[in-house]
Amino acid sequence: MREDPFVSVIIPTYKEEKYIEQTLRSIKNQDYKGKYEIIVVDSNSKDKTVKIAKKFADKVIVTKKRGVSVGRNIGAKISKGDVLIFVDADTMLLPNVITKVVKHLRKKRVVGVVVPIICDDLANNIFYFTASWIYYLLTKLRLQPVYAVCFGCKREAFFKVGGFDERLHVAEDIELGSRLKKLGDVEYVKDTFAITSSRRLKRWSVFKQLKAWPLGYFSFKLLNKQPEYPPVR
Repeated sequence: MREDPFVSVIIPTYKEEKYIEQTLRSIKNQDYKGKYEIIVVDSNSKDKTVKIAKKFADKVIVTKKRGVSVGRNIGAKISKGDVLIFVDADTMLLPNVITKVVKHLRKKRVVGVVVPIICDDLANNIFYFTASWIYYLLTKLRLQPVYAVCFGCKREAFFKVGGFDERLHVAEDIELGSRLKKLGDVEYVKDTFAITSSRRLKRWSVFKQLKAWPLGYFSFKLLNKQPEYPPVR
């Protein structure tokens, strides 16, 4: 990989007019020395999401298909980057996130990088702090989990494993990690983070949030189906 590879930042959206501008501004303000593009893939929102995205993103694609896995895969297919970074639409990046992700991905054995998350509501940060440390410990145990709120990977590895499974509505990132680990390591960044909204914790209980990931993953693996979880906006 080159010293400063071209990076594609991919954001799937659906009715995200409340958050998308701050997300895109944070991506535009990165300190990365190389070139990067911003791609927004919208699931036919009827609010102002697309209008706002066009002010900041290099590419804005609208699809009638619904789902973050679909949006991420579409974005990856039209991207030009050797590095792909997937960011949720309600998540702001510190200015050094792209730089730190690329630094890890320069290692030959590393195929993916998980960026730790805090939330915009201090009262709920204990959940994200705990989840981030669990993910960090799992990477040290070489279980290679992926948490796609902010996640980077090598383009070649992403397409070699087939991208996100579009049949999944939850735990699609964990499932992707189970395939990526066959190609190399997934590392955890310790010296930067992203800030995500607390809307899921406000709508769901912490218990429901924690239950959704393993339940969704193992339901799919064992029964080839998942429980339905409506989008939180």
